[in-house]
Amino acid sequence: MKFLNTAVYIALIVLVNWAFTVVPLVELPGGTMWPPVALVVGFVFVARDFAQREIGHYVLGAMLVGVGISYFMAGPGIATASAAAFLISELADWAVYSFTRRPLSTRILYSSILGTPIDSVVFLGMVGILSVAGAAAMTASKLIGALIVWWLIRRREETVTV
Repeated sequence: MKFLNTAVYIALIVLVNWAFTVVPLVELPGGTMWPPVALVVGFVFVARDFAQREIGHYVLGAMLVGVGISYFMAGPGIATASAAAFLISELADWAVYSFTRRPLSTRILYSSILGTPIDSVVFLGMVGILSVAGAAAMTASKLIGALIVWWLIRRREETVTV
């Protein structure tokens, strides 16, 4: 399938946004609310990197398709917060990915480190549950997925170059 990574990227956007509407928040010590769905959001950032390899700068259009579908699947509030968070963080992510001439694994790591905190702050702020602890927990949760993929790809790159 020619656009498999792009389809996965769009599907993950919709799935994560829908999951935010059905998976309850967890209260952390100190009363901070944390969305467990954040554990899978890191994979969306990595999926975006692979989609960009397939379709180039049209990846922003794919993001808009995913958010548009989310509007109907997850509701206007989540879709709007997601659109704003994705647009801002994805532009930062896209810039790192596009202009850094590093190995794929390094671009995935750098773009995730930059994009995930931006996404967390914007999203949590727009849904009305922003706190420093919540943004830190959500960012760390997202980075787990990105770090797993970074490690796997880095190992593959090392195997190919040896």
